[in-house]
Amino acid sequence: MSEIIRRQRPVTLPISATVQQACQLMRERKIGAILVTGGGDQLVGIFTGRDAVGRVLAEALDPATTLLGVVMTGQPDTLGPFVKANEAQRMMRDGGYRHLPVVEGNKIIGIVSQGDFNGLERARHDEETGYWEIL
Repeated sequence: MSEIIRRQRPVTLPISATVQQACQLMRERKIGAILVTGGGDQLVGIFTGRDAVGRVLAEALDPATTLLGVVMTGQPDTLGPFVKANEAQRMMRDGGYRHLPVVEGNKIIGIVSQGDFNGLERARHDEETGYWEIL
């Protein structure tokens, strides 16, 4: 999985940022999640499109004044940098997640999403197809 997170600059915002700031950044970067940091840039939560819909819009909160700390998913499950891709996919499936932060100790390294694995699945399928064609 290290090939997925290599050269990644994870998008983060502080807990004091607004939902509107997060949504604008998500739109600009074409991403589905923001990692939320507390003091010392430590991961304290994750804010996703699902959070925006379920915790902000559905509750009629004002995105311009609602802070990420109020509506984020706090203390999300995380992955280490050397977890195998199939383990990450299993965690996402079992937990119903689309995104998982990657951390090493207290340092945020990156984030993986379900879409990151599409290429890996295709490559695995092509490899398996090649084996059958040889036989």
